[in-house]
Amino acid sequence: MLRFEVKATDPAGRARTGLLTLPHGTVRTPAFMPVGTAGTVKGVWPDQVRASGADILLGNTYHLCQRPGAELIARFGGLHRFMGWDGPILTDSGGYQVFSLSDLNQITNEGVRFRSHIDGQWIHLGPESATRIQNQIGADIIMAFDQCPPGQADRPTVEAAVERTVRWAAQCKAVHARDDQALFGIVQGGVYHDLRAACADRLMEIGFPGYAVGGLSVGEPHEQMVAVLNELVPRLPADKPRYLMGVGMPRDLLAAVRAGIDMFDCVLPTRNGRNAYAFTATGAVRFRNRQYRDQDIPIEEACPCPTCRRFSRAYIRHLFLAKEMLGPILVTVHNLWFFQRFMSRLRDLIPRGDWATMLSEFPVAGAAAGDPTDDEVLE
Repeated sequence: MLRFEVKATDPAGRARTGLLTLPHGTVRTPAFMPVGTAGTVKGVWPDQVRASGADILLGNTYHLCQRPGAELIARFGGLHRFMGWDGPILTDSGGYQVFSLSDLNQITNEGVRFRSHIDGQWIHLGPESATRIQNQIGADIIMAFDQCPPGQADRPTVEAAVERTVRWAAQCKAVHARDDQALFGIVQGGVYHDLRAACADRLMEIGFPGYAVGGLSVGEPHEQMVAVLNELVPRLPADKPRYLMGVGMPRDLLAAVRAGIDMFDCVLPTRNGRNAYAFTATGAVRFRNRQYRDQDIPIEEACPCPTCRRFSRAYIRHLFLAKEMLGPILVTVHNLWFFQRFMSRLRDLIPRGDWATMLSEFPVAGAAAGDPTDDEVLE
C-alpha cells in the first residue's frame, strides 16, 4: 500500500519534500521518473539507472500489453522481476499513447478501438481492460484510463474528454483488484481553469490515493502551463502525492515544483541522449555541433556521473560521427544523472525556499531550452 509523508515545505510557497513509501521501496519527492516504456530505460541497464539516483521508473500499458503481453509478464512474476528492477514502478494506463495515434483510433464512451502500431490489428482498450492489464503487470502505482485531448483543443472537445475521464476513473476504481497497487486519478481539462477544477473535484469525490495532472506540455506556452498548475494544485489534497505527467524541461520542472507538484516523468533524458543532446546546468551540449570536436573536457565539469569522470566531449562526438552505440549510451547516462542531481538539489533547497541558489547553480532552469533541431547535422 501507498504511504505519503510531507517532510518539509517552502516557508513562503507551495513547494514541498516528502517520502512516498510503496511495496518495492521509498521514493524521495520531488521525484523524476526515468521512462522505461517497454520495460527498459533505453540503452542502459537497471543498475546504471539506480546509480543515477532514481528511486522509481515508469512503464507503459499500451506498449507492454502489445509486446510482450501482460499475461507473459504476469507468468514471469510481474514487471519488476521481468525487467530486473527491484524498486518501485509506475505504469501509465496507455491513454496518452492511444489518443496521440488519432489516425489509428476510434473513441467511444466504452474506450478506444485502435490499430496496433506493430501489426495493424484492431485492439480495444478501455477503463476495465487498462486496469486489469496493469493489475497483471504489477506496478506499485497504476493510472486510471483517461482521455487526453489535443493541445489547444476547443472547449467542447475538452469538456467531452473531462466527462469520459471522470466516468472512466470510476470504472477503473470499480474493477481495480489489487490492494498492493495504488490507483491514481488523472485530472484533465486542458487550459480551461473551470474544467480542471470541476474534474479535480469529481475525482476527489470518487477518491484516489494520489492525483495526476495530465494534458499539459502538449503545445501550450510555458506560462499557460504554470497558470493552470498554480490554479489547480491548491485544490488537490495536501496529504496525497501530486504527479505532473510528461513534463521534463528544467524550467518546467522548477515551476511545477514551486506550484506543489511531487512527481514527474519524461522521455527527454533518454530520447535526447540518443540524439546527441546532453543536459547541463548551464544549457545544452549538442554534439552535432562542430565546436565540440577538439574539446578535451567532460560534458559537464561538475558532474560526478561515470561519463563525465572518464570521457571527453571530443570522444563522445566521435562516437556519434562513427555511429557507435556507445555514444547514445554515454549521453543517456549523463542525462539520467543530470535530472537526478537537479531533483536532489531541489529537495535540499525547498525547506529554505532558496530559489536564488537553485537558479545560480542551474541557470538552465530560468530559461527555455529547446530540443535538438533538424538542421544540426553531424559533421
